[in-house]
Amino acid sequence: MSDATDRGCTVYIVDDDASMRDSLSLMLGLLGYHTASFASAEAFLAAYQGHWSGCIVADLQLPGKSGLELQSALQARGSRLPLVIITAHGDVSSARAAFQLNAVDFIEKPFDETDLRMAIEKGLQKELGRIESAARDDDETQKLATLTRREREVLDLVGKGLHAKEIGNALAISPRTVEVHKSSMMTKLGARNVAELVRFALAVEKIHGPASRPARI
Repeated sequence: MSDATDRGCTVYIVDDDASMRDSLSLMLGLLGYHTASFASAEAFLAAYQGHWSGCIVADLQLPGKSGLELQSALQARGSRLPLVIITAHGDVSSARAAFQLNAVDFIEKPFDETDLRMAIEKGLQKELGRIESAARDDDETQKLATLTRREREVLDLVGKGLHAKEIGNALAISPRTVEVHKSSMMTKLGARNVAELVRFALAVEKIHGPASRPARI
């Protein structure tokens, strides 16, 4: 098992069969996973909170919304929770629809415990990647907020590959002043060299856009 449960991840079981919910909860609990069970897609959606993290295991055929409709409804809310579909009535079109909605796996009942565990682990690893990416974005956002408007402008041009003289000409400041700004940015951003500063500039532009949105003067 990964360290997903240590990061607050939960396996959410959505199945209208109480015995299946209990069986999956017991099996996954013995394997060390945190679980939460719901008897329908509607029950899950009513309880769902945007900060939830983990992986969903949902039956394809549910009363009310199906497992695929649950997946679609969550995506409409902006959720990126990985989802594993389980079903006793699988067919090619349903499997295709599930994968088009980015389901982690489509497993037919009766399923092998190992197959389900591997699918859940794949989903949790995907979720950990999302969490870690969001944490990096937050860290970069916080670091970016420490830069002045001029430093943001210099950073944007550094990311475009311009040298100090070219940046100075573009901003009507001296190359020496550009170097002062670069030194200040490297300290604030934790960049060890200009190459890391360039990588940070490119990452920031991808996430936040160019320096037209300064943090402060």
